[in-house]
Amino acid sequence: MKKILFVACLIIAAQLFDGCSRVPITGRKQMNLLPESEMMSLALTSYNDFLSKSKVDAGTADAAMVQRVGQRIATAVSAYLAKNKNTQRIEGYKWEFNMVDNKEMNAWCMPGGKVVVYSGLLPVTQNENALAVVLGHEISHAIARHGNERMSEQLALQLGGTALGVALANQGQQTVNIFNQLYGVGSTVAIALPHSRLQESEADEMGLMFMALAGYNPHEAIPFWQRMKQMTGAKPPVYLSDHPSDESRIANMQKLIPKAEAMVRRYGVLAK
Repeated sequence: MKKILFVACLIIAAQLFDGCSRVPITGRKQMNLLPESEMMSLALTSYNDFLSKSKVDAGTADAAMVQRVGQRIATAVSAYLAKNKNTQRIEGYKWEFNMVDNKEMNAWCMPGGKVVVYSGLLPVTQNENALAVVLGHEISHAIARHGNERMSEQLALQLGGTALGVALANQGQQTVNIFNQLYGVGSTVAIALPHSRLQESEADEMGLMFMALAGYNPHEAIPFWQRMKQMTGAKPPVYLSDHPSDESRIANMQKLIPKAEAMVRRYGVLAK
């Protein structure tokens, strides 16, 4: 209970000082205690280690499609942030898009723009517009700095008080351990998962906007998530999942499509 109260106080304090920022598009306030450059450094190490142990698919039509769609969305993101005078959000980013030979239906983006798509996802996406749904979502996690936000919360929960100050100053092994925990397996249900569902929904919204600004059809999000629902089968209850339920996600997407179309009318297509 003391740790939870400490985190609550920390969030309030962060909103009063430099640790608080606003997420693009949604405008939500968030707590980012770590320098984003440190997040990108940790991500690069983890990303390179992953690639060294994986079978990277290069030179194929599918790999080229992943790179093409990813770069197009990244271009739209950069243009949108420039129009809104927020290019510092992606300062230091070096986008990379790789596909690995893995049957899992998975994709992710680490801080700094390091993106991986698993080959097992392509039978579900089936086309470039649906792949843009996925990549828009994963890229949005990085743009929203969700990793930094979760790291900040976990550092506060696990360390607290003076120890937190030491960790932020030294950025030592404890910080690395928490990064690996959040980007690997295992997390706490009581604090991390409910907030993670919020981040997932936020990435859905941002991703739909970004894919539309890149010239892709946001309506494709509905059949894609319907196919995902059919192929993933039974899932745990939503309160034990770090993702929204398929039903709530699809319903939310239907509500967001008009907003994505309005974004295109306002800004135009920002990447081709």
